[in-house]
Amino acid sequence: MNTIEHRLTELEAKVAFQDETIEILNDEIKVHQQLLAKMKRQTELLAEKIKESQSPSMMMSDTPEPPPPHY
Repeated sequence: MNTIEHRLTELEAKVAFQDETIEILNDEIKVHQQLLAKMKRQTELLAEKIKESQSPSMMMSDTPEPPPPHY
Protein backbone atom coordinates (compact mmCIF):
# COMPACT_ATOMS: atom_id res chain seq x y z
CA MET A 1 0.00 0.00 0.00
CA ASN A 2 2.91 2.30 0.67
CA THR A 3 4.01 2.04 -2.96
CA ILE A 4 0.60 3.09 -4.25
CA GLU A 5 0.51 6.09 -1.92
CA HIS A 6 4.00 7.09 -3.04
CA ARG A 7 3.04 6.79 -6.71
CA LEU A 8 -0.14 8.78 -6.09
CA THR A 9 1.83 11.53 -4.36
CA GLU A 10 4.30 11.62 -7.25
CA LEU A 11 1.46 11.88 -9.77
CA GLU A 12 -0.20 14.68 -7.78
CA ALA A 13 3.10 16.60 -7.72
CA LYS A 14 3.50 16.16 -11.48
CA VAL A 15 -0.05 17.37 -12.14
CA ALA A 16 0.49 20.42 -9.91
CA PHE A 17 3.72 21.23 -11.76
CA GLN A 18 2.01 20.80 -15.14
CA ASP A 19 -0.89 23.04 -14.08
CA GLU A 20 1.55 25.75 -13.06
CA THR A 21 3.49 25.40 -16.30
CA ILE A 22 0.30 25.59 -18.37
CA GLU A 23 -0.76 28.75 -16.53
CA ILE A 24 2.64 30.39 -17.11
CA LEU A 25 2.58 29.47 -20.80
CA ASN A 26 -0.98 30.73 -21.14
CA ASP A 27 0.01 34.11 -19.65
CA GLU A 28 2.95 34.29 -22.03
CA ILE A 29 0.70 33.56 -25.01
CA LYS A 30 -1.62 36.39 -23.94
CA VAL A 31 1.30 38.82 -23.87
CA HIS A 32 2.44 37.68 -27.32
CA GLN A 33 -1.06 38.00 -28.76
CA GLN A 34 -1.34 41.58 -27.47
CA LEU A 35 2.06 42.43 -28.92
CA LEU A 36 1.15 40.82 -32.23
CA ALA A 37 -2.10 42.80 -32.42
CA LYS A 38 -0.21 46.03 -31.72
CA MET A 39 2.38 45.24 -34.40
CA LYS A 40 -0.36 44.38 -36.89
CA ARG A 41 -2.05 47.74 -36.26
CA GLN A 42 1.25 49.56 -36.68
CA THR A 43 1.85 47.76 -39.97
CA GLU A 44 -1.61 48.76 -41.18
CA LEU A 45 -0.95 52.40 -40.27
CA LEU A 46 2.40 52.33 -42.09
CA ALA A 47 0.76 50.81 -45.17
CA GLU A 48 -1.84 53.61 -45.13
CA LYS A 49 0.87 56.28 -44.86
CA ILE A 50 2.81 54.73 -47.74
CA LYS A 51 -0.33 54.59 -49.85
CA GLU A 52 -1.08 58.25 -49.06
CA SER A 53 2.47 59.34 -49.89
CA GLN A 54 2.21 57.68 -53.30
CA SER A 55 -0.91 59.61 -54.27
CA PRO A 56 -0.66 61.69 -57.49
CA SER A 57 -0.76 64.98 -55.59
CA MET A 58 2.41 64.03 -53.72
CA MET A 59 4.33 62.83 -56.78
CA MET A 60 6.54 65.08 -58.89
CA SER A 61 5.04 66.60 -61.97
CA ASP A 62 6.05 65.48 -65.46
CA THR A 63 7.19 68.96 -66.48
CA PRO A 64 10.95 69.41 -66.47
CA GLU A 65 12.47 71.70 -63.89
CA PRO A 66 14.12 74.85 -65.13
CA PRO A 67 17.90 74.81 -64.97
CA PRO A 68 19.56 76.41 -61.97
CA PRO A 69 20.38 80.14 -62.23
CA HIS A 70 24.11 79.62 -62.83
CA TYR A 71 23.54 78.04 -66.27
